[in-house]
Amino acid sequence: MTFKYGVDRLNLDIVNGIANGSIKAELCQEALDKINTSRQRVEKMAASDKAVYGINTGFGPLCDTQISPEDTNLLQKNLLITHAVGVGEPIAKAISKLMLITKVHALSQGFSGIRLETVERMLTFLELDLIPVVPEQGSVGASGDLAPLSHLFLPLLGEGEFWDNKDGQTGKTVPAAQALKEHGLAPMELHAKEGLALINGTQFILSHGITALTKMRYLLDLADMTGAMSIEGMQGSESPFRDELHQTRAFKGNLEVAARMRSFFKDSQNMSAHEECDRVQDPYSLRCIPQVHGASRNAYYHLEELVEIEMNSVTDNPIVISSEEAISGGSFHGQPLAMVLDYASIAAAELGNISDRRCYLLLEGLHGLPRLLTTAGGLNSGMMIPQYATAALVTENKSLCFPPSADSVPTSMGQEDHVSMGSISGRKLNQILGNLEKILAIELMYAAQAIEFRRPNKCSDIIEKNHQLIREKVTKLEEDRLLKPDIDAMITLVKSQAFIVNFNH
Repeated sequence: MTFKYGVDRLNLDIVNGIANGSIKAELCQEALDKINTSRQRVEKMAASDKAVYGINTGFGPLCDTQISPEDTNLLQKNLLITHAVGVGEPIAKAISKLMLITKVHALSQGFSGIRLETVERMLTFLELDLIPVVPEQGSVGASGDLAPLSHLFLPLLGEGEFWDNKDGQTGKTVPAAQALKEHGLAPMELHAKEGLALINGTQFILSHGITALTKMRYLLDLADMTGAMSIEGMQGSESPFRDELHQTRAFKGNLEVAARMRSFFKDSQNMSAHEECDRVQDPYSLRCIPQVHGASRNAYYHLEELVEIEMNSVTDNPIVISSEEAISGGSFHGQPLAMVLDYASIAAAELGNISDRRCYLLLEGLHGLPRLLTTAGGLNSGMMIPQYATAALVTENKSLCFPPSADSVPTSMGQEDHVSMGSISGRKLNQILGNLEKILAIELMYAAQAIEFRRPNKCSDIIEKNHQLIREKVTKLEEDRLLKPDIDAMITLVKSQAFIVNFNH
Protein backbone atom coordinates (compact mmCIF):
# COMPACT_ATOMS: atom_id res chain seq x y z
CA MET A 1 0.00 0.00 0.00
CA THR A 2 0.96 3.65 -0.35
CA PHE A 3 -0.05 5.96 2.48
CA LYS A 4 -1.11 9.48 1.50
CA TYR A 5 0.06 12.10 4.01
CA GLY A 6 -2.64 14.53 5.09
CA VAL A 7 -5.39 12.46 3.48
CA ASP A 8 -5.32 8.87 4.77
CA ARG A 9 -5.65 7.85 8.40
CA LEU A 10 -2.69 6.63 10.43
CA ASN A 11 -2.89 3.79 12.92
CA LEU A 12 -0.25 1.97 14.93
CA ASP A 13 0.60 -0.56 12.23
CA ILE A 14 0.72 2.00 9.44
CA VAL A 15 2.94 4.50 11.25
CA ASN A 16 5.34 1.71 12.21
CA GLY A 17 5.26 0.42 8.63
CA ILE A 18 6.21 3.85 7.30
CA ALA A 19 9.00 4.07 9.89
CA ASN A 20 10.46 0.64 9.05
CA GLY A 21 10.08 1.10 5.28
CA SER A 22 7.50 -1.63 4.69
CA ILE A 23 4.85 0.96 3.78
CA LYS A 24 5.49 3.71 1.24
CA ALA A 25 4.20 7.19 2.06
CA GLU A 26 3.85 10.21 -0.21
CA LEU A 27 2.17 13.55 -0.79
CA CYS A 28 -0.70 13.14 -3.26
CA GLN A 29 -2.28 15.97 -5.26
CA GLU A 30 -5.04 16.46 -2.70
CA ALA A 31 -2.48 17.05 0.04
CA LEU A 32 -0.43 19.36 -2.20
CA ASP A 33 -3.53 21.43 -2.85
CA LYS A 34 -4.37 21.63 0.85
CA ILE A 35 -0.84 22.69 1.80
CA ASN A 36 -0.68 25.32 -0.94
CA THR A 37 -4.13 26.74 -0.19
CA SER A 38 -3.29 27.04 3.50
CA ARG A 39 0.00 28.74 2.62
CA GLN A 40 -1.74 31.30 0.39
CA ARG A 41 -4.05 32.15 3.27
CA VAL A 42 -1.11 32.78 5.59
CA GLU A 43 0.66 34.98 3.08
CA LYS A 44 -2.47 37.10 2.71
CA MET A 45 -2.74 37.53 6.49
CA ALA A 46 0.97 38.22 6.86
CA ALA A 47 0.69 41.13 4.42
CA SER A 48 -2.33 42.55 6.26
CA ASP A 49 -2.33 45.36 8.81
CA LYS A 50 -4.56 43.25 11.03
CA ALA A 51 -2.67 41.53 13.88
CA VAL A 52 -2.95 37.74 13.62
CA TYR A 53 -1.20 35.76 16.37
CA GLY A 54 1.88 33.90 15.23
CA ILE A 55 1.70 35.21 11.69
CA ASN A 56 2.55 38.89 12.12
CA THR A 57 2.89 39.10 15.92
CA GLY A 58 5.34 37.91 18.54
CA PHE A 59 4.76 34.76 20.56
CA GLY A 60 3.61 33.89 24.06
CA PRO A 61 3.68 36.97 26.26
CA LEU A 62 4.76 39.02 23.20
CA CYS A 63 1.55 38.17 21.33
CA ASP A 64 0.48 41.84 21.38
CA THR A 65 3.62 43.01 19.56
CA GLN A 66 3.07 43.28 15.81
CA ILE A 67 5.99 42.37 13.54
CA SER A 68 6.70 44.12 10.25
CA PRO A 69 6.66 41.99 7.05
CA GLU A 70 10.40 42.51 6.52
CA ASP A 71 11.18 41.06 9.98
CA THR A 72 8.84 38.07 9.72
CA ASN A 73 11.42 35.59 8.41
CA LEU A 74 13.98 36.51 11.08
CA LEU A 75 11.27 36.06 13.71
CA GLN A 76 10.67 32.48 12.57
CA LYS A 77 14.37 31.64 12.65
CA ASN A 78 14.75 33.17 16.10
CA LEU A 79 11.79 31.14 17.29
CA LEU A 80 13.51 27.82 16.54
CA ILE A 81 16.90 28.88 17.84
CA THR A 82 15.65 30.31 21.14
CA HIS A 83 13.40 27.34 21.89
CA ALA A 84 16.06 24.69 21.23
CA VAL A 85 17.08 24.42 24.89
CA GLY A 86 16.58 20.68 25.48
CA VAL A 87 18.91 18.90 27.86
CA GLY A 88 19.83 15.33 28.77
CA GLU A 89 20.57 12.32 26.62
CA PRO A 90 19.10 12.15 23.11
CA ILE A 91 15.95 10.14 22.54
CA ALA A 92 16.24 7.04 20.38
CA LYS A 93 16.65 7.69 16.67
CA ALA A 94 13.49 5.65 16.04
CA ILE A 95 11.43 8.03 18.18
CA SER A 96 12.84 11.08 16.37
CA LYS A 97 11.84 9.41 13.09
CA LEU A 98 8.29 8.90 14.35
CA MET A 99 8.22 12.59 15.29
CA LEU A 100 9.09 13.52 11.71
CA ILE A 101 6.51 11.17 10.19
CA THR A 102 3.66 12.30 12.42
CA LYS A 103 4.58 15.97 11.98
CA VAL A 104 4.52 15.66 8.18
CA HIS A 105 1.07 14.08 8.41
CA ALA A 106 -0.23 16.87 10.66
CA LEU A 107 1.20 19.67 8.52
CA SER A 108 -0.15 18.10 5.31
CA GLN A 109 -3.78 18.43 6.41
CA GLY A 110 -3.88 22.07 5.33
CA PHE A 111 -4.43 23.97 8.58
CA SER A 112 -0.87 25.04 9.41
CA GLY A 113 0.11 27.42 6.63
CA ILE A 114 3.51 25.89 6.04
CA ARG A 115 5.17 26.05 2.63
CA LEU A 116 5.27 22.96 0.45
CA GLU A 117 9.06 23.32 0.17
CA THR A 118 9.42 22.91 3.92
CA VAL A 119 7.31 19.75 4.05
CA GLU A 120 9.23 18.35 1.08
CA ARG A 121 12.53 18.97 2.86
CA MET A 122 11.23 16.99 5.86
CA LEU A 123 10.36 14.14 3.50
CA THR A 124 13.85 14.36 2.02
CA PHE A 125 15.28 13.91 5.51
CA LEU A 126 13.20 10.75 5.90
CA GLU A 127 14.19 9.40 2.48
CA LEU A 128 17.91 9.98 3.17
CA ASP A 129 17.66 8.66 6.74
CA LEU A 130 18.77 12.07 8.00
CA ILE A 131 17.15 11.89 11.43
CA PRO A 132 17.72 14.85 13.77
CA VAL A 133 19.11 14.42 17.27
CA VAL A 134 16.56 15.45 19.93
CA PRO A 135 17.36 15.76 23.68
CA GLU A 136 14.99 13.87 25.97
CA GLN A 137 14.33 16.60 28.55
CA GLY A 138 12.93 20.10 28.37
CA SER A 139 9.30 19.84 27.24
CA VAL A 140 6.46 20.74 29.60
CA GLY A 141 3.89 19.43 27.11
CA ALA A 142 2.11 22.69 26.22
CA SER A 143 2.50 24.82 23.69
CA GLY A 144 3.20 21.29 22.80
CA ASP A 145 6.73 19.94 22.77
CA LEU A 146 8.49 23.24 22.05
CA ALA A 147 12.07 22.29 22.91
CA PRO A 148 12.13 18.80 21.32
CA LEU A 149 10.43 20.01 18.14
CA SER A 150 12.83 22.95 17.90
CA HIS A 151 15.75 20.51 17.98
CA LEU A 152 13.97 18.29 15.45
CA PHE A 153 13.79 21.15 12.96
CA LEU A 154 17.04 23.02 13.59
CA PRO A 155 18.61 21.05 10.71
CA LEU A 156 16.26 22.80 8.29
CA LEU A 157 18.30 25.91 9.08
CA GLY A 158 21.63 24.09 8.94
CA GLU A 159 21.81 24.04 12.75
CA GLY A 160 21.69 21.14 15.19
CA GLU A 161 22.73 17.55 14.51
CA PHE A 162 21.72 14.39 12.66
CA TRP A 163 22.35 10.79 13.66
CA ASP A 164 25.27 9.44 11.65
CA ASN A 165 25.01 5.77 10.69
CA LYS A 166 27.71 5.58 8.05
CA ASP A 167 29.66 2.32 7.75
CA GLY A 168 27.33 0.65 10.22
CA GLN A 169 28.28 3.03 13.01
CA THR A 170 25.53 3.81 15.49
CA GLY A 171 25.34 6.29 18.30
CA LYS A 172 27.42 8.92 16.53
CA THR A 173 26.17 12.33 15.45
CA VAL A 174 27.16 14.73 12.71
CA PRO A 175 26.61 18.51 12.47
CA ALA A 176 23.56 19.25 10.36
CA ALA A 177 25.44 21.77 8.22
CA GLN A 178 28.01 19.09 7.27
CA ALA A 179 25.35 16.49 6.45
CA LEU A 180 23.34 18.93 4.33
CA LYS A 181 26.44 19.87 2.37
CA GLU A 182 27.31 16.20 1.73
CA HIS A 183 23.85 15.67 0.25
CA GLY A 184 23.84 18.88 -1.77
CA LEU A 185 21.13 20.51 0.34
CA ALA A 186 21.19 24.21 1.25
CA PRO A 187 19.90 25.46 4.62
CA MET A 188 16.39 26.88 4.36
CA GLU A 189 14.94 30.22 5.38
CA LEU A 190 11.63 29.98 7.18
CA HIS A 191 8.79 32.27 6.23
CA ALA A 192 5.76 33.62 8.11
CA LYS A 193 4.08 31.17 10.50
CA GLU A 194 6.43 28.30 9.63
CA GLY A 195 8.53 28.31 12.78
CA LEU A 196 5.43 28.29 14.93
CA ALA A 197 3.83 25.50 12.87
CA LEU A 198 6.96 23.40 13.28
CA ILE A 199 7.54 23.72 17.02
CA ASN A 200 3.92 23.86 18.25
CA GLY A 201 2.60 20.32 18.49
CA THR A 202 2.59 17.12 20.53
CA GLN A 203 4.76 14.89 18.35
CA PHE A 204 7.31 14.17 21.11
CA ILE A 205 4.57 12.97 23.47
CA LEU A 206 2.80 11.19 20.63
CA SER A 207 5.89 9.34 19.39
CA HIS A 208 6.67 8.11 22.89
CA GLY A 209 3.07 6.90 23.04
CA ILE A 210 3.43 5.06 19.72
CA THR A 211 6.67 3.47 20.91
CA ALA A 212 5.09 2.40 24.20
CA LEU A 213 2.00 0.95 22.53
CA THR A 214 4.12 -1.07 20.11
CA LYS A 215 6.09 -2.60 22.97
CA MET A 216 3.14 -2.94 25.35
CA ARG A 217 1.03 -4.80 22.79
CA TYR A 218 3.59 -7.62 22.75
CA LEU A 219 4.25 -7.53 26.49
CA LEU A 220 0.55 -7.89 27.29
CA ASP A 221 0.46 -11.06 25.20
CA LEU A 222 3.77 -12.24 26.64
CA ALA A 223 2.54 -11.68 30.21
CA ASP A 224 -0.41 -14.01 29.52
CA MET A 225 1.84 -16.71 28.10
CA THR A 226 4.31 -16.29 30.95
CA GLY A 227 1.54 -16.59 33.53
CA ALA A 228 0.28 -19.73 31.78
CA MET A 229 3.75 -21.25 31.86
CA SER A 230 3.98 -20.51 35.59
CA ILE A 231 0.59 -22.15 36.15
CA GLU A 232 1.84 -25.22 34.28
CA GLY A 233 4.87 -25.24 36.55
CA MET A 234 2.71 -24.89 39.67
CA GLN A 235 0.08 -27.31 38.32
CA GLY A 236 -2.53 -24.68 39.06
CA SER A 237 -6.22 -24.78 38.24
CA GLU A 238 -7.84 -24.00 34.89
CA SER A 239 -11.26 -23.26 36.37
CA PRO A 240 -10.67 -19.52 37.06
CA PHE A 241 -10.44 -19.00 33.30
CA ARG A 242 -13.77 -20.56 32.31
CA ASP A 243 -15.90 -18.47 30.00
CA GLU A 244 -19.05 -18.97 32.10
CA LEU A 245 -17.33 -17.15 34.97
CA HIS A 246 -16.12 -14.20 32.92
CA GLN A 247 -19.38 -13.64 31.09
CA THR A 248 -20.80 -12.58 34.47
CA ARG A 249 -18.28 -9.68 34.60
CA ALA A 250 -17.67 -9.01 30.96
CA PHE A 251 -14.84 -6.49 30.79
CA LYS A 252 -13.26 -6.68 27.34
CA GLY A 253 -9.72 -7.23 28.59
CA ASN A 254 -10.78 -9.87 31.13
CA LEU A 255 -12.67 -11.87 28.50
CA GLU A 256 -9.71 -11.77 26.12
CA VAL A 257 -7.18 -12.84 28.74
CA ALA A 258 -9.38 -15.67 30.02
CA ALA A 259 -9.84 -16.96 26.47
CA ARG A 260 -6.10 -16.74 25.85
CA MET A 261 -5.35 -18.65 29.05
CA ARG A 262 -7.74 -21.44 28.03
CA SER A 263 -5.97 -21.68 24.69
CA PHE A 264 -2.55 -21.89 26.36
CA PHE A 265 -3.74 -24.95 28.30
CA LYS A 266 -5.41 -26.72 25.35
CA ASP A 267 -4.49 -30.43 25.24
CA SER A 268 -2.00 -30.04 28.10
CA GLN A 269 -1.18 -33.45 29.54
CA ASN A 270 0.35 -31.72 32.55
CA MET A 271 -2.87 -29.87 33.39
CA SER A 272 -4.94 -33.04 32.94
CA ALA A 273 -2.62 -34.97 35.26
CA HIS A 274 -3.88 -33.18 38.38
CA GLU A 275 -7.56 -32.71 37.61
CA GLU A 276 -8.58 -34.82 40.63
CA CYS A 277 -6.27 -33.07 43.13
CA ASP A 278 -7.79 -31.80 46.39
CA ARG A 279 -6.61 -28.21 46.01
CA VAL A 280 -9.54 -25.78 46.30
CA GLN A 281 -8.05 -22.60 44.81
CA ASP A 282 -4.80 -20.92 43.82
CA PRO A 283 -3.25 -17.66 45.09
CA TYR A 284 -4.38 -14.47 43.38
CA SER A 285 -1.26 -14.14 41.24
CA LEU A 286 -2.44 -17.25 39.38
CA ARG A 287 -6.20 -17.17 39.85
CA CYS A 288 -6.70 -13.46 39.09
CA ILE A 289 -4.63 -13.23 35.91
CA PRO A 290 -7.72 -12.34 33.80
CA GLN A 291 -8.70 -9.57 36.20
CA VAL A 292 -5.21 -8.06 36.55
CA HIS A 293 -3.83 -8.62 33.04
CA GLY A 294 -7.28 -7.77 31.67
CA ALA A 295 -7.33 -4.41 33.45
CA SER A 296 -3.93 -3.60 31.98
CA ARG A 297 -5.22 -4.61 28.56
CA ASN A 298 -8.20 -2.26 28.98
CA ALA A 299 -5.75 0.57 29.75
CA TYR A 300 -3.82 -0.31 26.61
CA TYR A 301 -6.97 -0.02 24.50
CA HIS A 302 -7.71 3.40 25.99
CA LEU A 303 -4.22 4.63 25.17
CA GLU A 304 -4.39 3.16 21.67
CA GLU A 305 -7.69 4.94 21.00
CA LEU A 306 -6.38 8.34 22.05
CA VAL A 307 -2.99 7.96 20.36
CA GLU A 308 -4.72 7.12 17.08
CA ILE A 309 -6.84 10.27 17.38
CA GLU A 310 -3.72 12.31 18.10
CA MET A 311 -1.66 10.94 15.23
CA ASN A 312 -4.39 12.09 12.84
CA SER A 313 -4.85 15.51 14.47
CA VAL A 314 -3.52 19.01 13.85
CA THR A 315 -1.81 20.15 17.03
CA ASP A 316 -0.02 23.39 16.16
CA ASN A 317 -1.30 26.91 16.72
CA PRO A 318 -2.91 29.04 15.37
CA ILE A 319 -5.13 26.91 13.09
CA VAL A 320 -5.66 28.53 9.69
CA ILE A 321 -9.29 28.16 8.60
CA SER A 322 -9.66 30.87 5.95
CA SER A 323 -7.85 33.76 4.26
CA GLU A 324 -9.17 36.06 6.96
CA GLU A 325 -8.95 33.97 10.11
CA ALA A 326 -6.50 31.89 12.06
CA ILE A 327 -7.90 30.63 15.37
CA SER A 328 -5.52 30.82 18.30
CA GLY A 329 -6.45 28.02 20.68
CA GLY A 330 -4.87 25.22 22.67
CA SER A 331 -4.70 22.22 20.35
CA PHE A 332 -1.03 21.85 21.30
CA HIS A 333 -1.89 21.04 24.93
CA GLY A 334 -0.71 17.54 25.80
CA GLN A 335 -3.23 16.75 28.54
CA PRO A 336 -5.37 14.32 26.47
CA LEU A 337 -2.35 12.04 26.06
CA ALA A 338 -0.59 12.86 29.34
CA MET A 339 -3.33 11.49 31.55
CA VAL A 340 -3.79 8.24 29.64
CA LEU A 341 -0.01 7.71 29.44
CA ASP A 342 0.03 7.90 33.24
CA TYR A 343 -2.84 5.42 33.40
CA ALA A 344 -0.94 3.07 31.07
CA SER A 345 2.13 3.40 33.30
CA ILE A 346 0.16 2.00 36.23
CA ALA A 347 -1.16 -0.76 33.97
CA ALA A 348 2.35 -1.75 32.85
CA ALA A 349 3.71 -1.61 36.39
CA GLU A 350 0.93 -3.93 37.59
CA LEU A 351 1.92 -6.55 35.03
CA GLY A 352 5.33 -6.50 36.68
CA ASN A 353 3.91 -6.59 40.21
CA ILE A 354 1.89 -9.75 39.64
CA SER A 355 4.76 -11.36 37.72
CA ASP A 356 7.10 -10.82 40.67
CA ARG A 357 4.52 -12.47 42.96
CA ARG A 358 4.44 -15.51 40.69
CA CYS A 359 8.24 -15.65 40.79
CA TYR A 360 8.12 -15.72 44.59
CA LEU A 361 5.36 -18.35 44.54
CA LEU A 362 7.43 -20.66 42.34
CA LEU A 363 10.25 -20.55 44.90
CA GLU A 364 8.18 -21.50 47.92
CA GLY A 365 8.30 -25.26 47.43
CA LEU A 366 4.56 -25.79 47.01
CA HIS A 367 2.60 -28.55 45.23
CA GLY A 368 5.50 -30.84 44.51
CA LEU A 369 8.07 -28.23 43.48
CA PRO A 370 11.36 -28.16 45.40
CA ARG A 371 12.12 -25.02 47.39
CA LEU A 372 14.09 -22.46 45.38
CA LEU A 373 13.51 -24.68 42.33
CA THR A 374 16.48 -26.89 43.17
CA THR A 375 16.76 -30.42 44.56
CA ALA A 376 20.20 -29.59 45.93
CA GLY A 377 19.18 -26.89 48.42
CA GLY A 378 21.47 -25.96 51.28
CA LEU A 379 24.78 -26.05 49.51
CA ASN A 380 23.01 -24.51 46.54
CA SER A 381 20.85 -21.36 46.56
CA GLY A 382 19.10 -22.45 43.40
CA MET A 383 16.99 -19.70 41.92
CA MET A 384 16.52 -17.69 45.10
CA ILE A 385 18.36 -14.54 44.10
CA PRO A 386 16.95 -13.48 40.70
CA GLN A 387 13.70 -12.65 42.50
CA TYR A 388 15.67 -9.94 44.33
CA ALA A 389 16.07 -8.31 40.93
CA THR A 390 12.34 -8.52 40.17
CA ALA A 391 11.59 -7.05 43.60
CA ALA A 392 13.91 -4.15 42.86
CA LEU A 393 12.44 -3.61 39.41
CA VAL A 394 8.82 -3.56 40.58
CA THR A 395 9.69 -1.03 43.27
CA GLU A 396 11.47 1.13 40.71
CA ASN A 397 8.36 0.94 38.55
CA LYS A 398 6.16 1.96 41.47
CA SER A 399 8.34 5.03 41.97
CA LEU A 400 7.87 5.85 38.27
CA CYS A 401 4.08 5.72 38.57
CA PHE A 402 3.75 9.23 40.04
CA PRO A 403 1.56 10.97 37.43
CA PRO A 404 3.37 13.96 35.89
CA SER A 405 0.02 15.00 34.41
CA ALA A 406 -1.12 15.81 37.95
CA ASP A 407 1.52 18.55 38.10
CA SER A 408 1.87 21.89 36.36
CA VAL A 409 4.53 24.59 36.58
CA PRO A 410 3.67 27.96 34.95
CA THR A 411 5.97 29.17 32.16
CA SER A 412 6.19 32.03 29.64
CA MET A 413 5.57 34.81 32.19
CA GLY A 414 2.24 33.22 33.11
CA GLN A 415 0.90 33.01 29.55
CA GLU A 416 1.40 29.26 29.67
CA ASP A 417 0.05 28.90 33.19
CA HIS A 418 -1.14 25.30 32.97
CA VAL A 419 0.94 22.67 31.23
CA SER A 420 0.55 18.89 30.83
CA MET A 421 4.05 17.52 31.53
CA GLY A 422 3.03 14.81 29.04
CA SER A 423 6.56 14.42 27.71
CA ILE A 424 7.61 13.09 31.12
CA SER A 425 4.59 10.78 31.19
CA GLY A 426 5.61 9.30 27.84
CA ARG A 427 9.24 8.84 28.81
CA LYS A 428 8.35 7.20 32.11
CA LEU A 429 5.93 4.74 30.51
CA ASN A 430 8.72 3.53 28.25
CA GLN A 431 11.06 3.17 31.24
CA ILE A 432 8.46 1.05 33.04
CA LEU A 433 7.99 -1.14 29.97
CA GLY A 434 11.76 -1.64 29.77
CA ASN A 435 11.74 -2.86 33.37
CA LEU A 436 8.74 -5.08 32.67
CA GLU A 437 10.68 -6.86 29.94
CA LYS A 438 13.32 -7.82 32.52
CA ILE A 439 10.74 -8.96 35.10
CA LEU A 440 8.94 -11.21 32.62
CA ALA A 441 12.27 -12.60 31.43
CA ILE A 442 13.08 -13.77 34.96
CA GLU A 443 9.60 -15.26 35.47
CA LEU A 444 9.97 -17.18 32.21
CA MET A 445 13.29 -18.58 33.44
CA TYR A 446 11.61 -19.67 36.69
CA ALA A 447 8.59 -21.17 34.95
CA ALA A 448 10.79 -23.16 32.58
CA GLN A 449 12.70 -24.56 35.56
CA ALA A 450 9.45 -25.46 37.34
CA ILE A 451 8.15 -27.34 34.30
CA GLU A 452 11.25 -29.56 34.43
CA PHE A 453 9.91 -31.00 37.70
CA ARG A 454 6.62 -31.99 35.98
CA ARG A 455 8.27 -34.27 33.46
CA PRO A 456 7.48 -36.58 31.78
CA ASN A 457 4.18 -34.67 31.56
CA LYS A 458 3.91 -32.54 28.45
CA CYS A 459 2.35 -29.09 28.40
CA SER A 460 0.34 -27.59 25.55
CA ASP A 461 2.03 -27.29 22.19
CA ILE A 462 2.58 -23.53 22.44
CA ILE A 463 4.05 -23.79 25.96
CA GLU A 464 6.36 -26.62 24.88
CA LYS A 465 7.62 -24.58 21.92
CA ASN A 466 8.39 -21.62 24.17
CA HIS A 467 10.03 -23.92 26.73
CA GLN A 468 12.26 -25.30 23.99
CA LEU A 469 13.14 -21.76 22.92
CA ILE A 470 14.28 -21.02 26.47
CA ARG A 471 16.28 -24.25 26.69
CA GLU A 472 18.16 -23.36 23.52
CA LYS A 473 19.59 -20.38 25.44
CA VAL A 474 19.36 -21.36 29.11
CA THR A 475 19.87 -24.93 30.36
CA LYS A 476 18.11 -26.46 33.36
CA LEU A 477 19.75 -25.43 36.64
CA GLU A 478 21.18 -28.54 38.29
CA GLU A 479 23.58 -26.85 40.70
CA ASP A 480 24.61 -23.28 41.37
CA ARG A 481 26.20 -21.35 38.50
CA LEU A 482 26.53 -17.76 37.43
CA LEU A 483 22.98 -16.79 36.46
CA LYS A 484 23.69 -13.35 35.01
CA PRO A 485 24.37 -14.75 31.50
CA ASP A 486 21.12 -16.74 31.72
CA ILE A 487 19.15 -13.66 32.76
CA ASP A 488 20.74 -11.60 29.98
CA ALA A 489 19.87 -14.29 27.44
CA MET A 490 16.26 -14.31 28.64
CA ILE A 491 16.03 -10.51 28.42
CA THR A 492 17.36 -10.65 24.86
CA LEU A 493 14.68 -13.20 23.94
CA VAL A 494 11.98 -10.93 25.38
CA LYS A 495 13.30 -7.77 23.74
CA SER A 496 13.59 -9.48 20.36
CA GLN A 497 9.96 -10.65 20.72
CA ALA A 498 11.06 -14.21 20.00
CA PHE A 499 8.38 -15.92 22.07
CA ILE A 500 5.20 -17.30 20.52
CA VAL A 501 2.43 -15.40 22.26
CA ASN A 502 -0.52 -15.86 19.90
CA PHE A 503 -2.23 -18.82 18.28
CA ASN A 504 -1.84 -18.00 14.59
CA HIS A 505 1.73 -19.30 14.37
